[in-house]
Amino acid sequence: MAVTTSVPSPKAGPNLSDVGFAVGIIAMLSILFLPIPAFMIDIGLAFSMALSVLILMVSLWIQKPLEFSSFPTILLIATMTRLSLNIATTRVILSHGNEGEHAAGGVIAGFAQIVMSGDFVIGVIVFLILIVINFIVITKGATRIAEVGARFTLDAIPGKQMSIDADLAAGIIDEKEAQNRRRELEQESSFFGAMDGASKFVRGDAVAGLLITAINVFGGIIIGYFRHGMQLGQAADVYVKLSVGDGLVSQIPALIVSLAAGMLVTRGGNLGSTDKAVISQLSGYPRALSVAAGLMALLAVMPGLPFVPFAVLSGVMAFGSWFIPRQIEAENMARREAEEKKARQVKENESDSVKNVLKTAEIELLLGKQISTRLLGAHQELAFRVGKMRKKFASQYGFVVPEIKVSDDIAIPDKSYQIRIHGTTVASNQLRVGEVLVITGGGRKPSIPGDEVREPAFGMPAVSILETFMEELKREGFHPIDNVSVVLTHLSEVIRNNLPQLLSYKDVKILIDRLDPEYKKLADEICTSHMSYSGLQAVLKLLLAERVSIRNLHLILEAVAELAPHVRKTEQIVEHVRVRMAQQLCGDLADNGVLRVLRLGNKWDLVFHQALKRDPKGEVVEFDIDPRQLEEFSEQTSQVVREYLDRGMPFVLVTSPETRSYVRMIVERLFATLPVLSHVELAKGIEIKILGSIS
Repeated sequence: MAVTTSVPSPKAGPNLSDVGFAVGIIAMLSILFLPIPAFMIDIGLAFSMALSVLILMVSLWIQKPLEFSSFPTILLIATMTRLSLNIATTRVILSHGNEGEHAAGGVIAGFAQIVMSGDFVIGVIVFLILIVINFIVITKGATRIAEVGARFTLDAIPGKQMSIDADLAAGIIDEKEAQNRRRELEQESSFFGAMDGASKFVRGDAVAGLLITAINVFGGIIIGYFRHGMQLGQAADVYVKLSVGDGLVSQIPALIVSLAAGMLVTRGGNLGSTDKAVISQLSGYPRALSVAAGLMALLAVMPGLPFVPFAVLSGVMAFGSWFIPRQIEAENMARREAEEKKARQVKENESDSVKNVLKTAEIELLLGKQISTRLLGAHQELAFRVGKMRKKFASQYGFVVPEIKVSDDIAIPDKSYQIRIHGTTVASNQLRVGEVLVITGGGRKPSIPGDEVREPAFGMPAVSILETFMEELKREGFHPIDNVSVVLTHLSEVIRNNLPQLLSYKDVKILIDRLDPEYKKLADEICTSHMSYSGLQAVLKLLLAERVSIRNLHLILEAVAELAPHVRKTEQIVEHVRVRMAQQLCGDLADNGVLRVLRLGNKWDLVFHQALKRDPKGEVVEFDIDPRQLEEFSEQTSQVVREYLDRGMPFVLVTSPETRSYVRMIVERLFATLPVLSHVELAKGIEIKILGSIS
């Protein structure tokens, strides 16, 4: 299923959010160079604090880390905002610090008063502790987790991709679900890779804060003492308070954002908000709560320790150890009742389950018990190759064949497999388990003894040999075919022979819906004025019956539109479409740009033309050929065509336009895969090599 993404037109003007975001980034960068007043610094510092708290709250309440995939970008913006404000405050402190503690604004002065209590030594100690907590504890741990998470996530991508393809091929999920999973996988790899780098922002921010504070302290003391004539003690008191206050205002938001980053990368595979994940797991073991409650009670009665705090905690934990098991039991009971109700509902609807029996898989590969057991280890490979086969058919023939259901069936012989189309067995074969096939084609045979058999897909002569001799066969120049390849080749050929039956009405509608609007309109005009959608489906089926790809559906619609107003017979419309698609026909059938042609001789051209019975208007109404001539034609055709097939070269049979469909009708019973073209279907510019004629 195609995923459509709306992209704004380049001519459309940006909306207000785009403009506001861009203005905000420009304003942040301008702070690096332009001086700003103290009240603007207060607004910026308050914004930095609010943004950090918002980031922390979002990281707490998201259900899974990917919901906050923009975190690395937001982290970069928050870090640059703090550093810009650091530079602005540095400029103000160094230029106006002599004016007192309120020179850099009320926020810095307030933090300096609250945290330092008027003593800058306390502020320095608190600031250094915050640096240690942020830089060594939180940031270092979060950086390591992000690094390891990114490495393991990237290493696991191929396996997860193969798992998605296997589920899709096995029919467990549909195309839409597979696309959603692939998109989530891409987002996951991008997110953890970005988090690995984004964690370095926080670490660098802590180092920068320490350096800026040191610069502010020493630079301020020098400026106050030499420029403004302040006493050394007075300069140290004022500038240290301002610098440490500035550092505290910067480091507290940085610490909050570091905490948010740590929570985000430590979530792992836990789903749900952080509080639910943490509380549910901590309280999920009532016996642990009982032990903790007993320990708190023991500490409460210990001499020298306060009684109230430990007693309160002991009571809370004891209540939790009593209440939680009952709550879990109530939830389990509610879940069981819901399951029983669902089971009763299913049982009540069993009368309608006959409808499910009527549903049959469109393509089904049934394996006997022994084959299924033998290929058990190769089931994932089988599902993967079946998925690749469907992709190949889609690109080659222009539509997606139905999902292929692979299952085992004890009703069929143990060493056999069956291929069913719409529930009907169309092909079956007995597989020699543990042996490989060597296609000989009637030519050289391997020296290793084996049983002469027929390859199931094309009926070619082959030799079946034990797979233990595979290396010897390769050394002799042969290409042994394993059991899985034999089954899949047979399945592929059966699908090709049944393409018309697999093109449903729904597929036709999907193909038309994927066209450009102009061609969708053309299809609607054709199917409302001249023929039905079922008629168009019949045209496409006749093309697929001769293995003509319908990938260029827009060209087919143009050709149908030319003749549909004048002709009602589907066969005549198909012949016209084939002429219009001559370039594609010859291109698909040519070998290295050369189209090898076997002509229908003059004798048989005349016989087929005489077999066409026409009405007074000249329209062909009947094909009546003498049975003896038909038998003779079949014998000559088999003899000549078999001779060229044994040479292993691809070729086509060419006849006149009026008799082409009738010649094809006879030839396909002898050689189902031999293409039959008319003279007008030979495209211009194609190199033609005539092999001979049937006469």
